[in-house]
Amino acid sequence: MSEIARYNAILEKDGTAHLRRGAEIAIILCLVAGAMWLTGLLDPVRLADAWPAIRQLSAEMFPPDFSRYQAWLKPLADTLAMSIAGTALAVFFSLPLGLLAAPNTTPNRIAYRLARLILNLLRSIPELIMGIIFVAMVGFGALPGVLALGIHSIGMVGKFFAESIEHVDPKPIEAARAAGASPFQVIWHAVLPQVMPQLADTTIYRWEYNFRASTVLGAVGAGGIGFELIAALRVLEYAQVSAILICIFLCVTLVDGVGALLRKSLK
Repeated sequence: MSEIARYNAILEKDGTAHLRRGAEIAIILCLVAGAMWLTGLLDPVRLADAWPAIRQLSAEMFPPDFSRYQAWLKPLADTLAMSIAGTALAVFFSLPLGLLAAPNTTPNRIAYRLARLILNLLRSIPELIMGIIFVAMVGFGALPGVLALGIHSIGMVGKFFAESIEHVDPKPIEAARAAGASPFQVIWHAVLPQVMPQLADTTIYRWEYNFRASTVLGAVGAGGIGFELIAALRVLEYAQVSAILICIFLCVTLVDGVGALLRKSLK
């Protein structure tokens, strides 16, 4: 094949790739536009009709009313405790499930499929639904919130753990097995040292997420500051609602800062 023919073939192949990529982008844009249209996001009349309600609600929410701030301190502490306990519960069960759900550390295909099925099941049930179920089982308070956050988080944290374990360097694992190490020793000495930074990052991120999610669980009686928020909404005390939201924002910022410091110290 001459140089000109080879050059033309490269151009033709490159042009085909560009056309395929352009078609994929066009399909994605059409799907996004369709979703926005179906949900009313592209309806200017509906958005314009909402403006008077937004102005009235904003006028009722400001200035914020912090007169009951002392009554919110314990619920905020409960929310923080819920997020920590729920994250700890998730990590405790996610690590063994992640090891079983990773192809390079699972003992067999049955354990792999079963672990994946459990993670998919737990991930598919929203924590709010779990909160309702656990409130019915153990009553009101922080305990159902912890159980809902922890068990729902197992599905996502376990998935991230499994993916991190799956992509470790196989050479230390092969060397440990060749030296006669037991499966536990292989995991302890060849797998975990490689993935500990990723596992720590996932754990800290999930803790930050669980703090935000725990505020929503108050809507179903799972305790925390979310219960105070829903109570204020029910009696239309929008000035207190804005004050509680500011308190939640400050706590989320604090948790995010602590998480950043933890990530920095673990590098």
